[in-house]
Amino acid sequence: MSNHIEPRPTTSNHVLKIAIQKSGRLSEKSLQLLRDCGIKVSSGNRKLKTVASNFPLEVLFLRDDDIPQYVERGVADVGILGENEMLERGRPVELVQRLGFAGCRMSLAVPRGVQYPGLDYFRDKTVATSYPNVLKNYFDERGLNTEIEEIGGSVEIAPGIGLAEGIFDIVSTGSTLISNGLKEVEVVLRSEAVLISTQNLVAEKQELLDRILFRLAAVREAGNNKYVLMNAPNDAVQRIIDFLPGMRSPTVLPLAQEGWSSVHTVIGEDDFWEHIDELKRLGAEGILVAPIEKMIL
Repeated sequence: MSNHIEPRPTTSNHVLKIAIQKSGRLSEKSLQLLRDCGIKVSSGNRKLKTVASNFPLEVLFLRDDDIPQYVERGVADVGILGENEMLERGRPVELVQRLGFAGCRMSLAVPRGVQYPGLDYFRDKTVATSYPNVLKNYFDERGLNTEIEEIGGSVEIAPGIGLAEGIFDIVSTGSTLISNGLKEVEVVLRSEAVLISTQNLVAEKQELLDRILFRLAAVREAGNNKYVLMNAPNDAVQRIIDFLPGMRSPTVLPLAQEGWSSVHTVIGEDDFWEHIDELKRLGAEGILVAPIEKMIL
C-alpha cells in the first residue's frame, strides 16, 4: 500500500493572486521584493503565471498598463505597478501602499531654445504625451486650455517634427530630453511603485494580504536601519546610552577585558553619519555597522 498522501486542494479564496509587470526593471524589483518577504517565486520564464512554493500566492505576469483593469475586475486580487500607470488608467482600485522603489518624475518639456515664461506657455498649445489623462487633469485643475496629442512612444521627437510645442513624459536622468533638443520645465508628478488591490477583498484574501504587508513592513524597517556594535570603557557607557538609545534601550554586554563593555543598538540609516563623530568623542571604539535583514517592531 502506498503511503503517498495527495495534497489537499486549495480553494481560490485561499490563494492571493498578484499581478506584476511581465518584464523590465519593475518586474525584477517586484519579484525581489516578494523574495525579500520570504516568498519563493520564480521569474516565470516567459510564462503567464507562476505559483509560490511556500506561500498561497499566484503571480500573474502582465503588461503594466493592463494591471489596473485586471485588479479592478478581480482577475488579480492585488498588483504592483507604477503610480503613474495607476493614475493614467483611472480604474476604481485601492491604493494599498507606496513601495519606495522605481521612482521617477513626470515632467513637461519644451524646445531648449524657447524662453519659458511659466506654465501659461502651454495655453492654447499642443502637448504630446503617452499619458493624456494625467496631463488633462493637471491642466484642467489649473484652468489651462491645451490640445493633447496622444502618442504611443518616442514622444521626444514630437516638437522636432512640428507635431507639438511641448511634451509630457517620464524623466529619469534627462539625457533623452537633451539629446532631442528639449529642456524640462515643470515636474507634474513624482511616481513610484505602488501596491494596489481590488475593492472589497474577501476576508480570506485580505488575511493573506495583511500577512504580506506585515512582511513588507519588516523588510522596509530593516532597509532603513543599521545594527551597530561598539566597545566602550564602562565609565563611558551611560553617556553613550543617554546620547543614542536603541529601539527601547541598547544592549550592554561585558567584554573579556575588565572595565570594558560592548554596546549594541539600532540606528537609522539617515542618522548614522551624523552621530558617529559624537560616539567616538564619548569614548566608543571598534564600531561595527551591519545591515539588518528583517526588523519586526
